[in-house]
Amino acid sequence: MAFDGIVTKAITSELQQLVGSRIDKIYEPSKNDIILGFYLNGINYALNICTNTQNYRLHLTTHTKSNPKNALNFCMLLRKHLIGLRIKNIISVNLERVITIEFEGFDDIDDIISKKLIIELMGRHCNVILLDENSMIIDSLRHISSDNELTREIIPHVKYVYPSTNKLNFLEVTNFQDFKSKLNLDFDMMHIYDLPTQISNIFNGISKSFIINIIKILHLDTSLKIEDSTLTIIYTNIKDIIDATDSLKLGFDTIKDANGIIKDYALCIKHTSKPFSLNFFIDDYYFHKETSEEFKLYRNSILKLILDTLKKYNKRLYNINEKLKECDNMSNYKLYGELITANLYRIKNQNTNTISLENYYDNNKIINIPLDKRYSPSHNAKIFFKKYTKLKNALLIVGEQKEETIKDLDYIESVVYELEACTNIEDISNVFEEISESSVFKEKTEKYKEKKSPKVKKSKLTKNKYVHFNPIKYKIEDYTFLVGRNNMENDYLTLKYAKKTDLWFHTKDIHGSHCILVLNGASVPEDDILLKCAEITAYHSKAKNSSNVPVDICEVKYVKKPNGAKPGMVIYKNNKTFHVTPKK
Repeated sequence: MAFDGIVTKAITSELQQLVGSRIDKIYEPSKNDIILGFYLNGINYALNICTNTQNYRLHLTTHTKSNPKNALNFCMLLRKHLIGLRIKNIISVNLERVITIEFEGFDDIDDIISKKLIIELMGRHCNVILLDENSMIIDSLRHISSDNELTREIIPHVKYVYPSTNKLNFLEVTNFQDFKSKLNLDFDMMHIYDLPTQISNIFNGISKSFIINIIKILHLDTSLKIEDSTLTIIYTNIKDIIDATDSLKLGFDTIKDANGIIKDYALCIKHTSKPFSLNFFIDDYYFHKETSEEFKLYRNSILKLILDTLKKYNKRLYNINEKLKECDNMSNYKLYGELITANLYRIKNQNTNTISLENYYDNNKIINIPLDKRYSPSHNAKIFFKKYTKLKNALLIVGEQKEETIKDLDYIESVVYELEACTNIEDISNVFEEISESSVFKEKTEKYKEKKSPKVKKSKLTKNKYVHFNPIKYKIEDYTFLVGRNNMENDYLTLKYAKKTDLWFHTKDIHGSHCILVLNGASVPEDDILLKCAEITAYHSKAKNSSNVPVDICEVKYVKKPNGAKPGMVIYKNNKTFHVTPKK
């Protein structure tokens, strides 16, 4: 749903309820957001002004945003000029995406003062401008210097000029014939799907998506050519919705995709008498939209960091395997050196490319030994022994490196699973907090811009108030089943929180969550409960889409964490295995 001139007009009509309220708080959470706090008749209101290029809007809000420790300059200026003033009027002209909030109050010597706050919601040209009583610009969120006569100048101490447009004003259209004539189109050559672009280009304040949604809601066939009857329906619908913006009779229809998932919303005439607030509807709509966008952006940036590290360790493993291939020939170098040394008395002391000797380790079969012609046979023997010793030592070191690298790769893959299982920004922040403390990701996380972790609500299950611990909780008959959401939480759940007699669940050789069935001293339950727990465990694993998943079960006392093991990595014994189909 685009925030076009029609939505702006409807929002402004609803905001008339703020007239007479006193402004008592002003915040600037980010460079694109300003929050104005108002007080009226014992009720506090928060007006959100967003100048983001994609999600620009103005509406009352109930969703809080974190503020910087030090207020930004424009925020301080607004506080200086507006705190204590009352709203005199809220105005939007025609279908322009420009809202004027007029303030009035008294100065220190009780003289009446007036100020105006201009909110321009025009894509990349969004701005918030503070004017004095003479419409001179005091300051603005963004300064614009004029390079030519076509550009307005938005800088302090300059007269404010209202934005102009070459488009037509739909409010001046008197009837359908007037509307049709203003479109001035060749209807014999056009289909209905051409209308959204044409109407949006001709009339100011009517967005392309608004017309598209009208066509979808009215179930008009876009393959047909435009006829007067169809155009009349569209015109009437537009006019009725615009007329309803003043009478506050607007509602909304949902736009769904082929799978029935809500994709967008469209304004319409209210079908019921149920109260509807466009302000708070838009507040919720954009809150979920921005939260979803922020979640995807955050997750993708962390995923790129993890995948870059995974690529690095895969390359390291490849190089290690190449070195191990070299070590496969080390016994040959020892053999060459021994045969040359044993036959020095019969070898001519002259440089040559190769030498043939009997291999007394293989029934005296003749073996051809390649030599470096630059050196004598005796010196070549020393070179072979040196190579053998070097590769023998390398085999020990590289073997340890390979074992450690495989463990690191296994840990990285577990983090990838964690990230895939994240459902909100808090979960991603917990994953980032985990990897930022790991030596595996140290190089990447130090370069990565620090993300501020949201406040985490501590669960009552926590024994240590300093630990972020909020596992997923299931109730299975009289038992409580807990599921860890990340490696750090898995460690705390298994090694700190769970009692030794509780039951521990985990998918066999598959990345997944640690799960605990809390017994509280009760006896081990029947197999049907254990199977339900195993199904949930399988669901919270990388094999959630498989049909036959092995899940190991044992008492917590048999689960141990080796010294130096990565988060979430444990060993266990005395287990039994269930094969289940994942179910939540």
